[in-house]
Amino acid sequence: MKKFELRKKYKALRQLLSESEIDDYSLAIANQLLKLEAWDKSFYHIFLTIEEQKEINTDYILNILSGKDKNIVISKSNFEDYTMTHYLLTDNTRIKKNDYNIPEPVDGIEIQSSKLDVVFVPLLTCDKSGNRIGYGKGFYDRFLADCKPETIKIGLSFFEAEDEVFEASENDVKLDYCVTPNETYQFQKFL
Repeated sequence: MKKFELRKKYKALRQLLSESEIDDYSLAIANQLLKLEAWDKSFYHIFLTIEEQKEINTDYILNILSGKDKNIVISKSNFEDYTMTHYLLTDNTRIKKNDYNIPEPVDGIEIQSSKLDVVFVPLLTCDKSGNRIGYGKGFYDRFLADCKPETIKIGLSFFEAEDEVFEASENDVKLDYCVTPNETYQFQKFL
């Protein structure tokens, strides 16, 4: 199946999920994440949920990060050049939805991509080799390419990984893990 077909398929599957299912699956994903050995780092980047897209509710992960006293980083998207600027999430951070319903910081303390240790990556689906399919604009591929090589990239998905390997372009950045409500896929070996 081609990327555009998979994108369409998984957008449709997500739209079928009830609020209750989204909440249950989101909590299960957060619980799966607790099993990973990725909690000894300092700077964690996370996306804020686009409810209209029926994305994973990241509030559970935000609570874990806050409870572990981690530096939480969120982004603001630039739709002119498909880049993101990253900001430290603090008690004073004001969040506002942009024209695409993406909750974003209005301003704040800017954090460079090279400072990030762990990035939680939104996606529609991934394959068992760590290739991901997002919304197709390349925001995260550009962003992840700017991170340091040892940054841990963790995809979050309601659905299990596809068996068939996706075609990947040279700009696609693979995941290290993908966490679903029932499974954690590890794609890269960490020493």
